[in-house]
Amino acid sequence: MTDIPENHPRYFSLVTRELLVKGVKDGIASMQGLIAQGRGEAFDYLLGERTTASAMQAERVAVALMLLAERPVISVNGNAAALAAEKVCELSHVLNAPVEVNLFHRTEERVARIAALLKSKGCRVVYGDRPDRLIPGLSHERAKATSMGIYGADVVLVPLEDGDRCEALVKMGKKVIAIDLNPLSRTARAATVTIVDNVVRAMPNMVAMAKEMKGMPARELSAAVEGFSNDRALAQALEEMMENVMKARRNV
Repeated sequence: MTDIPENHPRYFSLVTRELLVKGVKDGIASMQGLIAQGRGEAFDYLLGERTTASAMQAERVAVALMLLAERPVISVNGNAAALAAEKVCELSHVLNAPVEVNLFHRTEERVARIAALLKSKGCRVVYGDRPDRLIPGLSHERAKATSMGIYGADVVLVPLEDGDRCEALVKMGKKVIAIDLNPLSRTARAATVTIVDNVVRAMPNMVAMAKEMKGMPARELSAAVEGFSNDRALAQALEEMMENVMKARRNV
């Protein structure tokens, strides 16, 4: 990767970009993933590149939902693997949730590379190389799933935007947790819980919360989930964006 001085005002953003570029070069991420990252960065600017109060609440609810699940699964695409493989594996371990590689621009070579990366970072169970089921309603490569992974899950964490599959999984009766910087996307509106945050912040937050909440009684976890409204959380995220924009305007 390009050497970036730590005192650069855009250090963390530039490091994230370099990680994704490296992911493309290594056959982990796709060129299309670079475009998706750029779109997400635009929304992150509106957030002030920080984890907001609504995102923190959604992250906590998401962890509670996964702890309550019988078969939680973490779905990983190229961008998520390139940007947060280590934290994905750590969360997988804490929550006892297997990981499945699921790609729109799928090749068996990419699936194998991502699975190898995840295993090198500590993931114990990684599905996706031998799909045996098709998600109903999808006519592209993301339809391919495994019965022991996404297809058989009751709760699925999708670290990055995935609109049509999110809708399809919800129609199957699954609860879907999405990490999406765009609160207006189909993913954000269709998901059970939407975390409007950057995946490089959300995943470490969720790992810390999972370690803290793992011993909580089920009734406390259920109370956190039952009091959550995704529509209300999305509205709050939009308000936080607008407040940040107005603050910036006053400082111009």
